[in-house]
Amino acid sequence: MPETAVLQGRAPGPLTHAAVMAGRSLRISRRNTDALIMSLALPIMLMLIFVYFFGGAIDTGALHSSYVMYVVPGVILLCAGFGAATTATAVSEDMKGGIIDRFRSLDVGGTPVLAGHVAASTVRNLVATAVVFGVALLIGFRPAASWDGWLLAAGILVAYIVALSWISAAIGLLARSPEAASGFTFFMSFLPYPSSAFVRIQSMPSWLHGFAENQPITPAIESLRGLLLGRQVGNAPWTALAWAGGMLAVAIAASGVLFRIRTR
Repeated sequence: MPETAVLQGRAPGPLTHAAVMAGRSLRISRRNTDALIMSLALPIMLMLIFVYFFGGAIDTGALHSSYVMYVVPGVILLCAGFGAATTATAVSEDMKGGIIDRFRSLDVGGTPVLAGHVAASTVRNLVATAVVFGVALLIGFRPAASWDGWLLAAGILVAYIVALSWISAAIGLLARSPEAASGFTFFMSFLPYPSSAFVRIQSMPSWLHGFAENQPITPAIESLRGLLLGRQVGNAPWTALAWAGGMLAVAIAASGVLFRIRTR
């Protein structure tokens, strides 16, 4: 596509560059089978462990007939966090390997490069989410969402995947090595645990309630849980989308600044 644009007398635009970068990132992901398997296997293993090992001992309240009905939305967000974290490593590897300098010599800006990584991360995460959701159906998860509920739940999930992927891209620019980038993203993957993902917030120590109730992952999990089970969710979806929009705006701005600093 870029070659066609040049032959027609116009330079490829940022969207074309971003599409090419996304295709490149997806091809690299396809070759990195170890990372793909881990991004799929780890959330599934955690879901099976919580459901079959700990589920009988966890009180999720009278609204949930079984623990699997409670835990699946949290596992889906956990899966998104793990999948998005690989973006940081990929960006850091590009910075370390010098490929960014080559792209800049071809007049490819920083935004298309990072947007390509984020787009590829979104595709990978949606595939991983579909696999995790399929396993959840096999072990007893029975959603009761309306069509509107499905669409809103999908919108919230995509918004968080994109926001977390951009945050990971910024971390990849900040880190000085792929190993450091991988370590930094652990904190982002940790966020679902001090939330309502696996246990009710009321069961946590009182000093943790404030953080667990007001951190960005909790409204997303509460929204997904309520929407997928066909229950009233109040303002939780809009709070979740506001968090996602805020994180996305900060991450894009930070990525632009960090890219200029790292490529001076």
